[in-house]
Amino acid sequence: MSADADTRARTSAGTAAHTPTIVLVGHGMVGQRFLEALADRGVTRRARIVVLCEEPRPAYDRVQLTSYFSGRTPDDLSVVGAGFMEEHGIELYVGDAAESVDREARTVTARSGRVFAYDALVLATGSYPFVPPVPGRDARGCFVYRTIEDLLAIEEYAKTATTGAVVGGGLLGLEAAGALKGLGLETHVVEFAPRLMPVQVDEGGGAALLRTIERMGLGVHTGTGTQEVVTADGAVTGMRLSDGSELDVDMVVFSAGVRPRDQLARDCGLAVGERGGIAVDERCRTSDPAVFAIGECALAVDGRVYGLVAPGYEMAQTVAAVLSEEVDEEDRGFTGADTSTKLKLLGVDVASFGDAHGTAEGCLDVVYSDSRSGVYKKLVVDGEGVLLGGVLVGDADSYGLLRPLTGTVPPVSPEQLVLPAGAGAPVALGPSALPDEAVICSCHNVTKHAIGQCSSLAEVKRCTKAGTGCGSCVKVIEKLLPAPADQGLCGCFSYGRNELYEIARTLRVTSFAALLDSHGRPEARGGEGCEVCKPTVGSILASLNNGYILDGEQASLQDTNDHFLANMQRNGSYSVVPRIPGGEITPDKLIVIGEVARDYGLYTKITGGQRIDLFGARVDQLPAIWTRLVDAGFESGHAYGKALRTVKSCVGQTWCRYGVQDSVRMAIQLELRYRGLRSPHKLKSAVSGCARECAEAQSKDFGVIATANGWNLYVGGNGGATPRHADLLAQDLSDAELVRLIDRFLMFYIRTADRLERTSTWLERLEGGLDHLRDVVVHDSLGLCDELESLMAAHVDAYQDEWAQTLDDPERLRRFVSFVNAPDAPDPSVRFVPERDQIKPDLTFLTLEGVASR
Repeated sequence: MSADADTRARTSAGTAAHTPTIVLVGHGMVGQRFLEALADRGVTRRARIVVLCEEPRPAYDRVQLTSYFSGRTPDDLSVVGAGFMEEHGIELYVGDAAESVDREARTVTARSGRVFAYDALVLATGSYPFVPPVPGRDARGCFVYRTIEDLLAIEEYAKTATTGAVVGGGLLGLEAAGALKGLGLETHVVEFAPRLMPVQVDEGGGAALLRTIERMGLGVHTGTGTQEVVTADGAVTGMRLSDGSELDVDMVVFSAGVRPRDQLARDCGLAVGERGGIAVDERCRTSDPAVFAIGECALAVDGRVYGLVAPGYEMAQTVAAVLSEEVDEEDRGFTGADTSTKLKLLGVDVASFGDAHGTAEGCLDVVYSDSRSGVYKKLVVDGEGVLLGGVLVGDADSYGLLRPLTGTVPPVSPEQLVLPAGAGAPVALGPSALPDEAVICSCHNVTKHAIGQCSSLAEVKRCTKAGTGCGSCVKVIEKLLPAPADQGLCGCFSYGRNELYEIARTLRVTSFAALLDSHGRPEARGGEGCEVCKPTVGSILASLNNGYILDGEQASLQDTNDHFLANMQRNGSYSVVPRIPGGEITPDKLIVIGEVARDYGLYTKITGGQRIDLFGARVDQLPAIWTRLVDAGFESGHAYGKALRTVKSCVGQTWCRYGVQDSVRMAIQLELRYRGLRSPHKLKSAVSGCARECAEAQSKDFGVIATANGWNLYVGGNGGATPRHADLLAQDLSDAELVRLIDRFLMFYIRTADRLERTSTWLERLEGGLDHLRDVVVHDSLGLCDELESLMAAHVDAYQDEWAQTLDDPERLRRFVSFVNAPDAPDPSVRFVPERDQIKPDLTFLTLEGVASR
């Protein structure tokens, strides 16, 4: 019997008396992809799947690990879909590592003492960080940068540190340096190689990267190693380098590479490579036919251990195919993988692909370098013009097109591919030039042909998973998809939202009916509109200060939340969210909120935006609740509207010893200025009093960070379902300069964004991106700034609290009834039951059994 046939026999359903068991050791990104591949092939329906996870949490996105310091929570980083384990009957044991394997008995023993028999064992144990054997490496203040727990420890220790050093200038090392800098530490990078990122970039790319990073204020020490970590009383006090120099640091992060975690395999007698890694064949099978290895712990048949997630995903798919008996005999399995990478380090785009270092015999380089802007581009071609690889630093927008062209002769000359726009002949090269077999998404090995079978980005992600990995391919995917036949807002209007805004503004249109009759599609004129255009136009009119949103025709344009000035909850009740600018509140106001919550039996919760939510109010109770809140000085927090929600702040220099500006004062000023501002989507902001970023300003639509010289303004961030780090628009601004730029930014966004488009998506879609935005709102390239400032001034002057307006008008209060046939009081035959009281602690889910059964 062949090895494949033996595996199939052991993992097939066999007799009714035996259900095969597949044990997965390790639950990282590759392990989770393996589980998804098993589910896709139906294996989870006919086999028992057991997962032993060493970490205290399920699989998370290690590629985006550093985004934790930009406001993403550990839950945000999870790559396990809600209900996935339960839906497929997978037994997940979190915090229970595999301790030993008995290959003869085919069992795995976990740290908890559990013993699992297996028909197939898959090792996805990943890698561990290498720490150079230097004196002092175990001192207090020394860390590695590999897991969420590592980041939590670094974040806590950094609160008492002032200067940090990162040992290692590779991908993860530079991310760690960015994290330390973001935590407010003076930061150094020590790299033994003569340049940063020696594996990915060449000498020219390393030099460009070095100049850019040094301009950010980081100390970079290349061509030298760590000789000793100097300590005192068991804690880090400095570093001694091999060139004889010393650094005065009180925190060290080791990020000097990783090694495959193969000890479990070694202990049970599996073959490993001379330099580590579990030896596997093209089917990712180890020296034992019943044991497989995937990801960073595996030594592939080409003699390489791959430290990237995309090759790990390919291995996962290969093993899933073997275990599902769906192996194509012509399929070579996993024999090697693309190691191209594109990422943003410390805000700098860096990419490499193919033969980036030009190792092929007779190859030629085509180089463009601009040291002023920190841009370096190199393409490697052979004598026939075939593209072999390249390095991109500072500008990697062309990566998505160049990588798939590797191995072909591009349709334009290499010189045109590296020159910036305007510096040479225009480059008539787009995704259409790519061959059908070109791999667009290297993370999931998805070709241009496969993407062409889909009609939308959502369908591409759902059907092929392309664009759900590192995300570097999304722009190319969008260009490959067919453009919508009609760019209109809906069936009622052939204009987009931004065009309708300009029509309403310039023609001073003040009603939906007038706009529909004058600029709607002929067949829609005289009609009532639809659920798409009515709230969109309602928002536009509100942005143009068209008065109270529930007066007259405008009331019919609002959605459920705006209709009652409150958020409807899943049980039909409503939430009450008073504005608390900057999170600052007096004891008297706290008492009022507590009394209201008590008297109306409301569930209360502190939000992430420094407000207090009151849940469970009936619609007929809202006026009475708001009467008490308005009398106490509160106003609407607009949690129900597409408007400014909050401006979060840290305590700033008033209380914090690290603060350099009064962040609370600035947050209050901004929130009071922009309160009630209606926009295409909700807006969130934050002000941090120093570079430690406690208010998480860089995950907001517009965020402000204090410097010793003023304020830095970041825009286009989003901490929601599609997180995006905000971009630096301007720095070291005075109070007046900061407010003026925010005015311009917000009004330009409101004028030009699409319906329900967040600032993050808008900025990425904006032609010219951040540079164009800076030209418009900072340098006034379009001559719009006076008009933008005037529009914002009109909003500020016209602002009135919507709940205060409502309470002053008996006619407006008539809408707040639970039952139209019982307007004066709730129907006595109807009993309202609270959904739940305040949550009481329930720690049972923390047990391993509880986790496995959830």
